[in-house]
Amino acid sequence: MAKTARKRRTEPSLRRIELKNLWSIYSEKDTKSVFAFAEDYKKFISSCKTERESYVYFSEMSKKSGWEFFGKAGKGTKKVLIGNRDRALAVVYLGKKGIENGFRLVGAHIDAPRLDLKQKPFFEDSNIALMKTHYYGGIKKYQWVSRPLAIHGIAVLENGKKVKIEMGEDDNDPVFVIPDLLPHLAKNVQYTKTLPDIITGEQLNVIAGQKEVRNEKSKAKLVEFLLGLLNKKYGIKEEDFVSADLEIVPADKARDAGFDRTFVGAYGQDDRICGYTAWKAVEGLKEQPDYTSIAFLIDKEEIGSDGPTGAQSSWLLDIIVKLLAFTGRKNDFAQINDVLSRSEAISADVNAAVNPMFKEVHEINNAAISGYGVVLTKFTGSGGKYSTNEATAEFTARIRGIFNKARVHWQFAELGKIDEGGGGTIAKYLSKWGMNTIDCGPGLLGMHSPYEVVSKADLWETFRAYRAFFENK
Repeated sequence: MAKTARKRRTEPSLRRIELKNLWSIYSEKDTKSVFAFAEDYKKFISSCKTERESYVYFSEMSKKSGWEFFGKAGKGTKKVLIGNRDRALAVVYLGKKGIENGFRLVGAHIDAPRLDLKQKPFFEDSNIALMKTHYYGGIKKYQWVSRPLAIHGIAVLENGKKVKIEMGEDDNDPVFVIPDLLPHLAKNVQYTKTLPDIITGEQLNVIAGQKEVRNEKSKAKLVEFLLGLLNKKYGIKEEDFVSADLEIVPADKARDAGFDRTFVGAYGQDDRICGYTAWKAVEGLKEQPDYTSIAFLIDKEEIGSDGPTGAQSSWLLDIIVKLLAFTGRKNDFAQINDVLSRSEAISADVNAAVNPMFKEVHEINNAAISGYGVVLTKFTGSGGKYSTNEATAEFTARIRGIFNKARVHWQFAELGKIDEGGGGTIAKYLSKWGMNTIDCGPGLLGMHSPYEVVSKADLWETFRAYRAFFENK
């Protein structure tokens, strides 16, 4: 009897999801790239603490790389900037296939939780001049007391002139402080309250000074003296605060964290970390992409994406209209709709990395682990997937394939346990135009705190993920 050859097994391999600490598999060359990328990122995140400052940074750095603002860009220009009220920016690299064939968009928000000065901020009490604030976005109010703070922003004068105000960052600048109550007297005033009520919104008052004018007739001598100082330094008066965007932010700079310097600690990483990596991904493209690539840097996400600079506005449609006209294509409704239906988007936003001190809020099997790579999030929202975009299985598979082909290290996660809370991104506002959209970004520790922490490995993999998305044909 003749021998028969043994048949080879043709069943597909059972590929399990096995995540690894990236520092254990990075080569020495990889590690150098990761650390070098983080150094430039730290410079950005230290200096850009408001959406306006981020707008200026991305605009100026893009122009150095050959981008031109719409309206100034000549025919044949492939790199176009489109701004929105100095608070939101689209960095566009026109593709070989033409905008009519759709685009690839990575959308990130460049606003962050903070304190805003009220329109009439100054008052005095107990021989101290103070400034009243209104918190912006989701914060734990107690985290903002008894720490050095700085003022960033602009005041717009009645004649339209913009006056930049920044104080608290230079070593020679004074800082600003919201004083907490000493523990010796906190027994009844704080310790009997729940955590959200330990500090109230109206108690977030910033110390402004103590000197007074030598004028016995003045009813607000301390405030009058401070207004005189501000007028002398910036040429502004009290009424100018009505038309000002002045933000109180932590005075800290970005620093390496940990003995091995594998983390970055900084304010405002949610979500300027995604803004920076999205911009860096499109700005660093070595050749013209097949599809038009857009870093869509948006405002107001932390308070619902409302307003003309938020993702709920029609600004994205305006961008498409401009790009169609710029490239000589029709820009009627049907064409705009076709462009959107052929486009794909990544909602670039952070997820919550597991905090070892509070593991109970996560379902560990579906949670982001720091240092394991960029996080894909199929849906956000809360409870029964309320108020969210959920990426289709088909589009999720496509993105997964792009990342695997580019050897991007990625993981997947939900935002905490189902009944624990939740949160949203701009994904649902992008997908409403008919684009396939998925959330993707790094995991953060201490999200929405004055000093958030990210693994440099996750920062690097986020950049690589967005670049692979733009480069994919």
